[in-house]
Amino acid sequence: MKTIPPLRFEPWVRPMVWGSQRLHSVLGRNFQAPAQYGESWELSDHPASESRIAPSPWSAGIVNGSLRTLMAEMPESLLGKSVPTHHGRFPLLVKWLDAADWLSVQVHPDSTVVKKLLPSEESKTEAWLILEASPESRIWAGLKAGVCEATVREALALGTLSDCLHCFTPKPGQFLFLPAGTIHAVGGGVLMAEIQQTSDATFRLFDWNRVDPTGKPRQLHLEESIASIHWNNKPSELVSIPGFGTLTDSCHVILVECPFFRLSYIRETKAFSLGGDGKAKILVVVGGEGKGIYQGRCDTLKLGDTVLIPASSGELEIQPCKGMELWIGEPL
Repeated sequence: MKTIPPLRFEPWVRPMVWGSQRLHSVLGRNFQAPAQYGESWELSDHPASESRIAPSPWSAGIVNGSLRTLMAEMPESLLGKSVPTHHGRFPLLVKWLDAADWLSVQVHPDSTVVKKLLPSEESKTEAWLILEASPESRIWAGLKAGVCEATVREALALGTLSDCLHCFTPKPGQFLFLPAGTIHAVGGGVLMAEIQQTSDATFRLFDWNRVDPTGKPRQLHLEESIASIHWNNKPSELVSIPGFGTLTDSCHVILVECPFFRLSYIRETKAFSLGGDGKAKILVVVGGEGKGIYQGRCDTLKLGDTVLIPASSGELEIQPCKGMELWIGEPL
């Protein structure tokens, strides 16, 4: 097994009707032209955007190219021996989302439904970590008690679908797990990180009667959405991370473990190490700043940065500057 050092990637920003400019103003992402940008794909092996390896002291002179090339040539070096892949792709995708306006009410299919409706894609279970939210922000996640297919169809005809959905106001430092099949929407001023299965399988059920600059509504997927909803699932609930944003003490907590990934939160003021256990890890900096040191080579780490620690790389030492907060994803 060839050793692959920790890797950084070039972000890919994506214009969205519900976006704004915070991916630039808060995270420093570069835009090609003035527009409403809603997504920044930080680590992706999806055909829509295959991440290119970014320059870093850790990988200089050792590896270049793309995540796709490494997955094709050295999947065990990246993932280890026990992690399954689908369509030969790296199994997790990392994004930042700037939901200034409302995302559509949508559903992601599970592994059974996606084979029937979008066989080139994978199921899409995902999780969100809220970095910023305004008092007007809202998240809808799951159906209210007693809501069935007939209720949803009637509400769509009346334009009252949001009345059928579990709704809450998010706050910074809250985490939300969204299994595939959960009807959901978000918006009103939310900036968040997302870790998900490598999939772009999204069915829009309702888009708030919005139209594009030409006056046309975006495409909806009524029957596909209905077929994808898990009608008996309980609504998803926000989990608050104690002390988020304080950067003054230590906190290590597993947020969720599902069949596809394990997600953890780490807050530290002293040096610590990640990796070296033969398992791939993705770290996302969600607070503070510091340095990452690998085999004597140092690189800076700041808010919004994403790093892949391959299974073969060994340890990456993290040295916080006053304090750092990390969101850690592990493919399973």
